[in-house]
Amino acid sequence: MSFQLPKNIQKKTSKEIKTTYEVENFTLVSILISDEINSQLDFEIEENSFFKILNNSEQIGYAYIDKAPSKTDEFDYLVLFDNDFIIKKTKVLIYREDYGSEIGSKRWLRQFVGKTKGQKLKYEKDIIAISGATISARSLTVAINNLLQSIETLQQKNIL
Repeated sequence: MSFQLPKNIQKKTSKEIKTTYEVENFTLVSILISDEINSQLDFEIEENSFFKILNNSEQIGYAYIDKAPSKTDEFDYLVLFDNDFIIKKTKVLIYREDYGSEIGSKRWLRQFVGKTKGQKLKYEKDIIAISGATISARSLTVAINNLLQSIETLQQKNIL
């Protein structure tokens, strides 16, 4: 992985990609979104956050890495998609608060698996609330909603 992410994020991302896609070697190719297109999205997709995942030059999926706000800080998360932009896995990579780390549980994060572009998830309806992690859980739900909506827009504009 030759992109500008902190080493600890790169290492955790690499592990998740290897296990989720059952590959040993892969390459991440950054998807660049122009400023003009970014201005039309629900939120800005920054450089070095959205990637195609290649295995032996065959595309096997997509990875999105970003930060979302928690009560007093922010946390890093990863969303892995198949080639049809259906979520295969969501992972909280680094959580920096004393409370609310329950959003990193595999059981809670499984709620996002199978969701796809254009879907609108409602916190406390589609996504179960977590007592003590309300801000972080709501924040991740909003972030994934924005991502799914943006992917739909990018496909409509033939960017993806």
